Amino acid sequence: MDADGRREWRVEGMDCAACVASVTRAVERLPGVAAVSVNLMAERLAVTGGEPAAVERAVVALGYRATALAGAAPAGAPHVHSHTHAHGDHGDDPAEEGLPWWRTGKAMLVWMLGALVAAAWVAGLVVPAAETWLFVAATLVALLPFGRRAFALARAGSPFSIETLMVTAALGAIVIGAAEEAAVVVLLFALGELLENVAAGRARAGIRSLAALMPRTALRLRPDGGTEEVAAERLAVGDLVLVRPGDRVPGDGVIEEGRSAIDESPVTGESVPVARRPGDAVVAGSINADGALRIRITRGAADNTVARIIRLVEEATAARAPTQRFIERFSAWWTPGAMAVAAAIILLAPPLLGWDWQTSLYRGLAVLLIACPCALVISVPAAMASGLSAGARRGLLVKGGAALEAIGSARSIAFDKTGTLTEGRPRITAIVAVAGQEEAAVLALAAAVEAGSAHPLARAVAARASAWGVVVPPAAEAAAEPGQAVLATVGGRRIAVGSPRFAAAATGMADLAAEVERLQGEGNTVSVVLADGAAVGLIAFRDQPRADAAAGVAALRAMGIEPVMLTGDNARTGSAIGQALGIPVKAELLPADKLREVAALRQAGPVAMVGDGINDAPALAAATVGIAMGGGTQVALEAADAAVLRDRVTGVAELVGLSRATMANVRQNVAVAVGLKAVFLVTTLAGVTGLWPAILADTGATVLVTLNALRLLGWKPGA
Repeated sequence: MDADGRREWRVEGMDCAACVASVTRAVERLPGVAAVSVNLMAERLAVTGGEPAAVERAVVALGYRATALAGAAPAGAPHVHSHTHAHGDHGDDPAEEGLPWWRTGKAMLVWMLGALVAAAWVAGLVVPAAETWLFVAATLVALLPFGRRAFALARAGSPFSIETLMVTAALGAIVIGAAEEAAVVVLLFALGELLENVAAGRARAGIRSLAALMPRTALRLRPDGGTEEVAAERLAVGDLVLVRPGDRVPGDGVIEEGRSAIDESPVTGESVPVARRPGDAVVAGSINADGALRIRITRGAADNTVARIIRLVEEATAARAPTQRFIERFSAWWTPGAMAVAAAIILLAPPLLGWDWQTSLYRGLAVLLIACPCALVISVPAAMASGLSAGARRGLLVKGGAALEAIGSARSIAFDKTGTLTEGRPRITAIVAVAGQEEAAVLALAAAVEAGSAHPLARAVAARASAWGVVVPPAAEAAAEPGQAVLATVGGRRIAVGSPRFAAAATGMADLAAEVERLQGEGNTVSVVLADGAAVGLIAFRDQPRADAAAGVAALRAMGIEPVMLTGDNARTGSAIGQALGIPVKAELLPADKLREVAALRQAGPVAMVGDGINDAPALAAATVGIAMGGGTQVALEAADAAVLRDRVTGVAELVGLSRATMANVRQNVAVAVGLKAVFLVTTLAGVTGLWPAILADTGATVLVTLNALRLLGWKPGA
């Protein structure tokens, strides 16, 4: 139990949004319950307050299986398990895991009902006079589990359940002598439930497949140098593990020894293996392609990248989109409204339209079956779950349906510059030596002074010196003037590397002034290298745009979205990057200024904000939807509504594409669900179709929208 009294259960047997609504209403009615959250795809029930045993009894009364999760209930609390049920007889029993769908308990119910109907039909051929009674018997036997569930739902606060509609229609059909159709209705209803279960299992498998990214075991290095095989979830922070070529990395960590190419595509969607060396971070679930690596674990199993992705996706499937919330509210009125319409047809059609009472009763019962809201209610969550799962497998994480819906509707997207549109690490763009000096000599002096510094510019100098094979002389008496320069004695001379302002009075600076101005105008940061007070050269640095930044910006424009850069950097640097990418720039912004700019953009329509730093967190939270880049800080990831695990700007356009594909799928599903019902409503009232085509229409619509939603699991960027 959490400190706030929140407990969690795994609830097995839920396969559609109606199940979620039933469980929610039943638990909300319990004394002391303050909040209820039900996640269909994760099969989770979270309850704040209330008595744990009462919660479990309420869930079991509906026919589901409730199991308290570790730490979710106090010691000694009973763990109640249910028996089979109609709508919830889903074959989700742990003993059935791994069984093909046609051997599950839910399928067995369908086969039994099918056998009863077939036996009644065959017996009717042999004894025609007994045919009606045989179908009545088959229907009543088949209705027992559905009737029990309808009664339990009514007691739990859901009197207008799908089961209630079906049971009422089937019993009414028996009363008017349509026993054969009543039996077929029950069989088709059970078949629809089975298909829903199969579809829900497929959608859950899409999420659970993320867990398969983690290896089951790891080779942990012992202090004596040997290895021992341990379960991956037992790895602790600080453990040293050996990862052989072809193995999956068992946890987030840092390479201590070895070099290799790491295939991160299972986690980030990045298709090209990335070279990694000592000091580089690696993520759990990635694949070691080449050499053996010794990796120091930096995150426990419950907090590694894969675990966080799974947790985020599970939480996201519980966060309902505005469209989904609207349809759920609509469906709450739909069912009682449909029963009222059916009653009106039965009672008013004879006097107003001249129908006989049997015809009006028959058609009224058919309207009841058409009114089953299964297809409509599942149309949105099925599509959202598939879209969220497809995105997660491609390194696109979204924290819920609302965010997924909002991303595709964005009119503009604001980008931070450093670490988002740019690589986040400066590189040397030019070295200028004064007359009589060589570029390599200037670089060697700067590298000597900067040796050992962790400053980004110092690392850029060291990287270039290494790349050029420059011999770096030893330095002594190192010192620094904060914000101005670093100094050291190299080869008997006093060397300084500092800003143009620091070097303004140095000998020879007048000859370099024009070059400093030109380099700064191109967006570079310029350092001056001085030897005994005389300028010997300049080194220019710039944080370069990401290789795909221009393509990412162009892709967004092609989608009708206007990008803009918001940066705290100086105007000249921001302008240089903006011109290279073809994006408007607003520079020299403090975090509060970024907030103001995002608010201004929101006045023109929904706006997304993309960033990676702590200073981006307020703007990420203030935007309609915030998107964090993969290399971002934990603060940015927490503040954002979505994340691009790959450090690619094109990932933002892919997120927009995923959002739009998902919402298109939702619209198709709603059109199918409502359209089929409208068609069969007209044909039923006209007397063209009857009871079993009505339930077949609902089952067919449910199957169609579910299959259409599952198509999203195969979504690919650019598709």
